[in-house]
Amino acid sequence: MADTEEIEQAAGPRRYRVEELAEAAGITVRTVRFYRERKLLQPPRKEGRIAWYGEEHLTRLRVIAELLERGHALGGIAELIGAGESGREVAELIGLQDAITAPWSDETPVHLDWSELQAAFGEQLTEENTAESIAQGYITVEPDGITHISRRLMEATTALVGEGVPLAAVLAASRTAQEHADAIAESFVSLIADQLLGPLDQVERLSPAEAARLRDQILRIRPLARAVADTQFTLAMDRRVRAEHERLGRH
Repeated sequence: MADTEEIEQAAGPRRYRVEELAEAAGITVRTVRFYRERKLLQPPRKEGRIAWYGEEHLTRLRVIAELLERGHALGGIAELIGAGESGREVAELIGLQDAITAPWSDETPVHLDWSELQAAFGEQLTEENTAESIAQGYITVEPDGITHISRRLMEATTALVGEGVPLAAVLAASRTAQEHADAIAESFVSLIADQLLGPLDQVERLSPAEAARLRDQILRIRPLARAVADTQFTLAMDRRVRAEHERLGRH
């Protein structure tokens, strides 16, 4: 026959003594008490001489463990938890923040020494062209050469110059393309900010479920945005090539 404690556990939310909470969280009782002293863990509910912890305490301990694993210091964790208590659940917002700020590009940097650059660009390796590349944010100059943020862009630039296109012309086209790409990116960021993230400013508390829903939605939209941008570019190329072909045919 079940005792009173077992009946209570079955009838309502799970409750833990400190030893049980520590075991469930995979830490020591001493660590639980340390977190309480540092006000990282909310106080338990007292019933007589017994301190009872609940699922919210276990969730908090798992949040702390996740933040520690991500490299946060305990002081910073206390601030994050304080922010979570004032309006947002930290555990879910971590995932939402990651979805929002995760890099879109998967470019690999490449380093070229001065002899490789000289072989690729010859007399076109001028101070003006180097300064333009730096201004566009693509290269950093080092004593033994340069590092380009994208191997693919570097290889494309080298190939175009090899086909006889002047490096200055490649860089001019690159600057124009970058400006248009920035405008496309701004339109997508505005769309997501206004239609998805805008409502966040209107709520005092974002529930874990809502944060998770937004996170998943953003993760689904990211590849859609890339597909739209890629399709728009290829369709634009079709239009421009046809227009240029018709123009040349009239001469």
